[in-house]
Amino acid sequence: MTDPIADYLTRIRNALLAKHASVDIPFSALKVEVTKILEKEGYIEGYKVVEGTPRGSIKIALRYGMDGDRVINGLTRVSRPGRRVYCAKGEIPKVLGGLGIAILSTSKGVMSGQEGRRQGIGGEVLCTVW
Repeated sequence: MTDPIADYLTRIRNALLAKHASVDIPFSALKVEVTKILEKEGYIEGYKVVEGTPRGSIKIALRYGMDGDRVINGLTRVSRPGRRVYCAKGEIPKVLGGLGIAILSTSKGVMSGQEGRRQGIGGEVLCTVW
């Protein structure tokens, strides 16, 4: 697999379309950091790292609204292995006019676009969520 983050986003997208309560994703430290941001921003109910052989997995509890509508309406991969997308602190994208979030990989770790603006740090734009 050449792009594990794209696979991560696709698994979440597919689970939401199928109205699953949770989704299992192969473990990596970067995926855990992105999942923490999704939980902090209220896009998922929670997550649990499941130890196992040889790697383990991340079990993500998906969030739905009162009518069964999904909270995450869109996930897009911005920076890909074939085309990396970087932004300076003043160029961090606003997703849907501030209704969504951009997730950045910076020198100080993985953070949301808002946190990057607050700290004055740019970095690689991993994905956008709305």
